[in-house]
Amino acid sequence: MPTFLDFRSDTVTRPTPAMRKAMFEAEVGDDVFGDDPTIRHLEERVAELLGKERALFVPSGTMANQIAVNCHTSPGDELYCHSGAHVLNFEGGAMAMLSGVSAATIENSHGSFSAADVEPILRPNDHHYAPSRLIWVENSANRSGGTIFPQESVNSLRELADRKGLAMHLDGARIWNVAIATGKSEKELAAPFDSISVCLSKGLGCPVGSLVAGSAGFIDKAHRARKRFGGGMRQAGFLAAAGLYALENHRARLADDHRRAKRIALAVAEMKAFRIDLEKIETNIVLFDAAPMQGSEAVAKLREQGLLATSFGSKVRMVCHLDVDDAAVDKAIGILQKTFK
Repeated sequence: MPTFLDFRSDTVTRPTPAMRKAMFEAEVGDDVFGDDPTIRHLEERVAELLGKERALFVPSGTMANQIAVNCHTSPGDELYCHSGAHVLNFEGGAMAMLSGVSAATIENSHGSFSAADVEPILRPNDHHYAPSRLIWVENSANRSGGTIFPQESVNSLRELADRKGLAMHLDGARIWNVAIATGKSEKELAAPFDSISVCLSKGLGCPVGSLVAGSAGFIDKAHRARKRFGGGMRQAGFLAAAGLYALENHRARLADDHRRAKRIALAVAEMKAFRIDLEKIETNIVLFDAAPMQGSEAVAKLREQGLLATSFGSKVRMVCHLDVDDAAVDKAIGILQKTFK
């Protein structure tokens, strides 16, 4: 097999030797019966970090998100999200299929929005319309390039939600990156939301796993939804042990990923083949425009030189993560410069 520099996503990381050791030594039990002590410890730790009453361990971020949709809504309801939101674009239409929910969207290039964007598109209390039920925030915003959702906008949305009787959910798959980038704690970032989903298998470098957190009543409903969606696991403490290790050892190092992403972005900015907005490089994701070339064409050229990236439309995305160091970034920049002189 050829050796590639893999910048496709922060999901491609492999467990470190120390993480593997923690997994190997984990105490386990049957989690469906509530008997896995390592999972219970992870759920308690994440709930504490996020300032919520309880948390629930699930296999994937998509399941965490879909549990949240299902618990906050009824079939026929409508949620409000950014047009690039993961829950809308990259989860196989699950919220429509599993929960019967539609989405109204806000369009901009930054991935964020405010109460002033949402209030005009809320549905009137009229039986012709879907009931307005849930505001959905993604922070950081993957498809916008890892941009950070301003907390003042979150606070304005909370005021609107309280006034209109709506719930609020935070897709915080990369909330750990946002906390490092802003200096705000995860608890502060999560405080305005009724629920939050977080991912362990992206920036934190775990092989599997996400959690959804909220009030005790919400998590009781979420536990039933997890069962219905097929997410009940047995001796999954091996996976939870990886999460516990990562929470204690891999959060602070996310600053290295952000620094490396900025280095790549600065190099791209000097290349005539691409266009990039440096102000939007806020975390570990580098998004740049290859037009008039399609992003897939640029990605194919890079692959030929041993560099893996992803694309959508004319955009190319590179993501820094646990398994790429400064030397890998140097090589990646060299390949970009050589391939697109």
